[in-house]
Amino acid sequence: MTAAATGIAPAPTATAVADPAIVTRGLTKRFRRSGGRAAVDGLDLEVPRGAVFGFLGPNGSGKTTTIRMMLGLASPTAGDIRLLGGDMPRAGATVLPRVGALVEGPAFAPFLSGVANLARFDAADPTSSRSTRAARVHRALDRVGLGAAAGKKAGAYSLGMKQRLGLAAALLGPRELLVLDEPTNGLDPQGTREVRSLIRSLADDGTTVFLSSHLLTEVEQVCTHVAVMRSGRLVTSGTLDALRAAGAPRVHVRTPDAEAAASTLRRLGVDPERTSADELDAVLPVDLEVEAVTAALVGDGVRVRGIAVTGASLEERFVELTGEGFDVDA
Repeated sequence: MTAAATGIAPAPTATAVADPAIVTRGLTKRFRRSGGRAAVDGLDLEVPRGAVFGFLGPNGSGKTTTIRMMLGLASPTAGDIRLLGGDMPRAGATVLPRVGALVEGPAFAPFLSGVANLARFDAADPTSSRSTRAARVHRALDRVGLGAAAGKKAGAYSLGMKQRLGLAAALLGPRELLVLDEPTNGLDPQGTREVRSLIRSLADDGTTVFLSSHLLTEVEQVCTHVAVMRSGRLVTSGTLDALRAAGAPRVHVRTPDAEAAASTLRRLGVDPERTSADELDAVLPVDLEVEAVTAALVGDGVRVRGIAVTGASLEERFVELTGEGFDVDA
C-alpha cells in the first residue's frame, strides 16, 4: 500500500538504513518504593527497521516501564538505549520528533474538540509547519475514523474514540518509529480491525512499529517479530515464525477408532487428549516421527482418516515461556 493510499506521508528514507530502530543494552530500572526490585533487569533488545515488533508479557513484566525509558519518560537505573541511531535521552530533541507514541492511554483537554486537541499537539512540535497544520490534523483524524467527530468535545468521546484520537496524535507527522501501548484498548471489533489494517499499512510504507499488547490474535495478525518478557527479564526474542517453531510439535489424529488410537499412542509414550468424538491431539516427542506413529496405528488395526503434525501455537509458547495464561482475543 502506498503513502497516498494511507493518507499519511511516508517515513523518511533513513528507514532504509540497516541499523536497528531500537537497541537496548543492559537496560535496568529499579524502584526505591519496591525495595530496589528491578522492574526491568538487564534487557538486551534489538528491533529491526521496518518490523512490526510485538512486545509481550504478563501484567507487571516490565513492558510499559521499558517503553517509558525508551521515550525518555523515565530514567534507567543502568544500561543504554539507542533509538533511530541516537543515544537516548541525550539525542531526544532530534530523535523524538521522528517517533509517534501512544502510551498508557491518551490524555486530552476534555473541553476542547478533537481537532483543537490535535492542533495543540501539533503546535508543540517545533518541526511542524503552521501553514499545513489544519490539513495535517484533519488527515490524521480521517485516517483513524474520527473525521465526523472532529468538532465534538473530547470529554464526550467514548473510550474507543479517545484511543483513536491518541493514534491520530501519534500520526500527525511522518514517523520512522511508532510505539503503541495496547492500541486497540476500548475499541469495538470493527475499530480493532481498522487499527490493525492501519498498522499493516504503516509497516508497508517503511515505518517500524513497536507494539505492546495482551491480545495474541492482535500479535499473530500484524507482527513480524516478537519479544516475551517475564518478571522484568527478556525470555525470548526473534521472528514470530521462529518463536512458534521452537515449541514442541503436536500430532493430530482423526479416526473412528478413537479409543484404540489412544491406546496405541500411550504405548508409544504419547499422552493424547480427546478433542472430539473422532479426533485426538498430543505433543509429539522429539525422538518420535509421525511416520512411526502412522505405522503403529495401522499395525494395531486403527482406521486412520487423517494425521498431521503442526508447530506449537503462540499461546502454547507463551505459557511455556512465562508459566502464565494469555488473552487470545478481544
